[in-house]
Amino acid sequence: QVQLVESGGGSVQAGGSLKLSCAASGYTSRRRCMGWFRQAPGKERAGVALIYTTGGPTYYADSVKGRFTISQDNAKNTVYLQMNSLKHDDTAMYYCAANSVCRWDQKEYNYWGQGTQVTVSS
Repeated sequence: QVQLVESGGGSVQAGGSLKLSCAASGYTSRRRCMGWFRQAPGKERAGVALIYTTGGPTYYADSVKGRFTISQDNAKNTVYLQMNSLKHDDTAMYYCAANSVCRWDQKEYNYWGQGTQVTVSS
């Protein structure tokens, strides 16, 4: 099993920054890829950023490229999402997810955190 716990959400004005954290535990083979997904009201859950915990490449949705940065601290088994230049459209529930390989399809992920709300006021 894999357990994921997110933290760091909150409310911020447009143009501001937030940093999300995802603390992971459990089988490392099942969390070689860690990802951040988000779901806004009335919309499907969509991928934001992915990272291979083994030190491989990172991937970003076009909508967040240049503004968001995914990173990891393996000593703490924690993945971060630094979000800068936040926009109203970034408002959503943000979820951390784990999988053995990085995929954009959220259906591929079996392990999810409980989510943390990010609200950006314009």
